[in-house]
Amino acid sequence: MGLLSYTIKLAIAVLPMVDALGGCTSNQRKSWSSLTDDEKSEFIQAELCLMNSVPQLFTEWAENRYDEIIYTHVIQASVIHNVGAFLPWHRLYVRAHEILLQNECGYSGAQPYWDELADVDNMTASVIFDNEVGFGGDSDGSCISTGPFANYTSHVNADGVGMSDCITRNFRAETFEDGASQDQIDTCLDTGNYDDANDCYSGSLHNAGHGGIGGKMGNVVASPTDPIFFLHHANLDRLWWNWQLEDLDTRLTEIGGDNYPNAQLLQIEGIEYPGAEITDYFGDDGNVTTLNHNLWMVGLISNYTIGDVMDLQGNINPNVNIAHSETETLANLTAAEHVFNKDTFKTIMAVFEIVCTIKMPLQMAIPVMIAMHQKENIRPALSL
Repeated sequence: MGLLSYTIKLAIAVLPMVDALGGCTSNQRKSWSSLTDDEKSEFIQAELCLMNSVPQLFTEWAENRYDEIIYTHVIQASVIHNVGAFLPWHRLYVRAHEILLQNECGYSGAQPYWDELADVDNMTASVIFDNEVGFGGDSDGSCISTGPFANYTSHVNADGVGMSDCITRNFRAETFEDGASQDQIDTCLDTGNYDDANDCYSGSLHNAGHGGIGGKMGNVVASPTDPIFFLHHANLDRLWWNWQLEDLDTRLTEIGGDNYPNAQLLQIEGIEYPGAEITDYFGDDGNVTTLNHNLWMVGLISNYTIGDVMDLQGNINPNVNIAHSETETLANLTAAEHVFNKDTFKTIMAVFEIVCTIKMPLQMAIPVMIAMHQKENIRPALSL
């Protein structure tokens, strides 16, 4: 194949995938496994910064900023699970965490997500549990002793505030495997309305990460104690956004569900029924969740309504863009009848990093891609 012909064929194959690869954005959320070691280390250091920064909201008991992040979830656990606001509240909560990392700890990246589908067949071998550039591993229910967060002490848990606690884990790979599967993703993506989608995403896909890791992550109230929480929920939010994109005009305004959780379910989970100091703030004038529903961030960032956060790329989430996982992008390429091997995929990703960094026109990037392929003696198998 001549160089010109090869260039044309590669351009035809690659150009339609620019959007799928996430484009150039200052706040592109990527899977943990796709980050470089330096990027992983920067995120970890920013998280440790929050865990060692002085509190700003509850100085009478909190001993670090991360205590206040955990508390934001703990204090309203009864009204952010098994309700209509489950998905939008956690979207804003993940964004609040991302903002604090960036604004208070100088983090230059975006909130990464855990591509759980890629690890569904072997959760325990996931790079997310690496001891150096990950979050440490299993601890059989005890305080974790590996990874960068082994020495973290929190001062809030499901029982209240002002008591010392730690990150615990108790892996249950079967729970993860059953819940994070492609079948579960497809089932949720196929739901036809918000109520059904919310029920689906808050079910097996949500429980997979929490139940699979266990320990603190398995505690419905204090699960943010483990910082993997935010990668898990960034992934769940990504999956919900994929559902929204199936019919964006409709699903930017489609909401529903109950505001008040099932009392019997709360009793099973050991959570007190919410009082008027929380429920009076909803702003829905009833038990049906609406776009006017207020999302309380307890002072971490400003409060917003559900209507404010429905667009992942709206005003509350400036420049947020979610890069597809490697699994999804390869699937998209195959679906488009352009078959790429994994080495080719990595080359494409490397070129787009160059394109975004130096603002190189894509037309100039194609020859760079070819040169990289020729240097490595790698040629993509194109079916055109």
